[in-house]
Amino acid sequence: MPQSLAKNLIHLIFSTSDRRLLIKDSIRIELHNYAGGILRNLESPALLMNSVEDHIHILFNLHRTKALSDVVGELKRSTSVWAKEQGPQFNDFYWQGGFGGFSVSQSGVPSVKKYIAGQAEHHKKRSFQDEFREFLQRHEVPYDEKYVWD
Repeated sequence: MPQSLAKNLIHLIFSTSDRRLLIKDSIRIELHNYAGGILRNLESPALLMNSVEDHIHILFNLHRTKALSDVVGELKRSTSVWAKEQGPQFNDFYWQGGFGGFSVSQSGVPSVKKYIAGQAEHHKKRSFQDEFREFLQRHEVPYDEKYVWD
């Protein structure tokens, strides 16, 4: 085959540093738009993203030549710089050091989109920490609790 083809759908999850409530309604839509532009520029377009005050979920198509850690690093760096430019109340805007990236099959896209779209309702009943632990367990990702949170 002379051409390399791939579709790498990723459900990306990361929080603000110390899960601080920094993703305010006043910047949420613009933050999503800015993050979407970063991902497009990295040839890894978002299919859907949503956030609550302390974390974000993004379903995107990772480009076949890009490393997940590089894309996430640039996304977090750029959006953090952007947030700080939105006013002095965001001077302390930082993302957590790590992230969770989970593969998604094409057949799973509708359910992942539904899950991401329902974040506000979902988090009325469940904390980010409980949600993230469930993702790690469901995807059989080994982890040490003391290194998951910052």
